[in-house]
Amino acid sequence: MRVLIADDHRLIIEGVKLKLRELGSDVQFLEAETVEQLYAQLGRTPLPDVALVDMAMPGANGLEHVKEALARMADVEDTVSEEDTLANDLDDKERQRATSFIGMATSRKRAVIVLSGNENPDDIKHVLELGVQGYIVKSSPPDVILSAVRLVMGGGIYVPPEAMKIASASTTASMYTSVDKDDLTAKDRLARVLTDRQIDVLKLLAKGRPNKLIARELGISEGTVKIHLAAIFRALHVRNRLEALVAAQHLGE
Repeated sequence: MRVLIADDHRLIIEGVKLKLRELGSDVQFLEAETVEQLYAQLGRTPLPDVALVDMAMPGANGLEHVKEALARMADVEDTVSEEDTLANDLDDKERQRATSFIGMATSRKRAVIVLSGNENPDDIKHVLELGVQGYIVKSSPPDVILSAVRLVMGGGIYVPPEAMKIASASTTASMYTSVDKDDLTAKDRLARVLTDRQIDVLKLLAKGRPNKLIARELGISEGTVKIHLAAIFRALHVRNRLEALVAAQHLGE
């Protein structure tokens, strides 16, 4: 496993390396202390499996370096393939719809995590909306940093409590408490657009489960999980797992 740590503070780099060595004996660390060095590391092959990127590095222009890191690792997104649509555990209706999801990204095999001292909930939410797989506050305990990286490497998304609070207070509040003219809550309407199996997937997504664990817990293939996620994204009008996670919060309670 190759882990890139991009931060201009040597103590941060060494501290993160010390904790992340617990990921396993095969971990290889790459380092960058400036945006120029970050780009140089991302220009080499093989790419890192995960990149922890500081939001305020020398040479940074806003969040452009974070966006660039996402772009350079985007060619390994886990997309729905034609083979996935042939899974034996799809019923006929699901298989017919599945062909329209071919090429849709449902997760990333390589991940970008922002590592920052900024604890402002609005800023955290804005960064997560870019599509990064996690946001770790530098003041977090070492065990939290390790757990966050493990979650992301397993295909999940690490969302700090501050960001979840602001999301819950805005997006989900209106999504689940509004009542339409037919006297149905938005949660009831959600059940109308998703199948029971898709709701099962959504509940596990809300608990931070990666595709592999969702498949294991539901007794289905990973390809079928991707099909269900693609259907959920389309039904909820969201673009990625994070947005679906926000929409799923109440279902996961």
